[in-house]
Amino acid sequence: MIDGIDGLEGVVAAETVLSDVDGLAGRLVIRGHSLDELAGRTTYEEAARLLLDGFFDDLPEDLAPVLGAARAEVFAEVAALDDRLARLPPTEAMRALTARLPDGDDLATALRLIAAPAVFSAAVLRRRAGEAPVAPDPTLRQAADILRMLRGRAPSEAEAAALDTYLVTVCDHGLNASTFTARVIASTHAGLTSAILGGIGALKGPLHGGAPGPVIEMLDGIGSPANARAWIEAALDRGDRLMGFGHRVYKVRDPRADALKRAVRALGEGSNALPGRLAFAEAVEQAALAILKDRKPDRSLQTNVEFYTALLLEALAFPPSAFTCAFAMGRVAGWVAHAREARAGRLIRPQSRYVGPWPKAAA
Repeated sequence: MIDGIDGLEGVVAAETVLSDVDGLAGRLVIRGHSLDELAGRTTYEEAARLLLDGFFDDLPEDLAPVLGAARAEVFAEVAALDDRLARLPPTEAMRALTARLPDGDDLATALRLIAAPAVFSAAVLRRRAGEAPVAPDPTLRQAADILRMLRGRAPSEAEAAALDTYLVTVCDHGLNASTFTARVIASTHAGLTSAILGGIGALKGPLHGGAPGPVIEMLDGIGSPANARAWIEAALDRGDRLMGFGHRVYKVRDPRADALKRAVRALGEGSNALPGRLAFAEAVEQAALAILKDRKPDRSLQTNVEFYTALLLEALAFPPSAFTCAFAMGRVAGWVAHAREARAGRLIRPQSRYVGPWPKAAA
């Protein structure tokens, strides 16, 4: 491996107006706004408009009505959700339905794609549970409608606000693997649908958007605060990766973890079950941080976005198998914006250094 670029570590591959991740300061900036300014204070529609601003001449001031109409439009594709598709993992079934959408590059295509993970994921989960998909309500905001389509009833204001916070928190995050994939595809001048399908494919990997699910497995495996230290020590002794801790970029605490912890705590105030679960998770978090500090004193392994993502989505009745779908519901607005930005630049075509054998004639 070439010195310094294992996994493209430290390589600047694009200039962007969309977001900046400062791993040393633990700061995330999205279009000039810190995450603290946006999470819990901004709706997903407002965050999506912020990301899309300047990339579409016909972008309306209020994205909520047109995004609601887009949800209603893409719901027509749910008719293709047969038993074979429903048996696939939820992310794969959602991706297959998304692939049915036209591959354009205009605002209508962008809105359909931002609507698609929300509509298709809810339909897939209901079909897998033996229930009929619920059609969107275009008058609702996206977060509230997601929960309504998922559960067949209107969510509480606290539940809708918690999901809104999550969607905003994960809407963009620099050149992560899925966003970079979407940019590469868009740079070929393929359509937005192609770029977003590539983003979904990258997101489902267990080192990226597939990571929050195992946090629930860890919490369930630990069972009680008294078991936390022994369970974590045994996992590390086996060489297991401790999900929910450490990040490729952040060398201090992931700011998204704090935003989601606040959302979980706010949601817990109206829940009989969540306060106990939150207290348990906090005890596990403190045990894990202490053990990691003791075992790896030369590395800063802090709580990342996955830990409280898992707790929040669990409280909102998302099964762990669909956590990646929920991630896509938020991140898709960032993918679309990055794809439009990349399309305006040159074809992304890095070089590689050949390290394999040479033909004898060339030796």
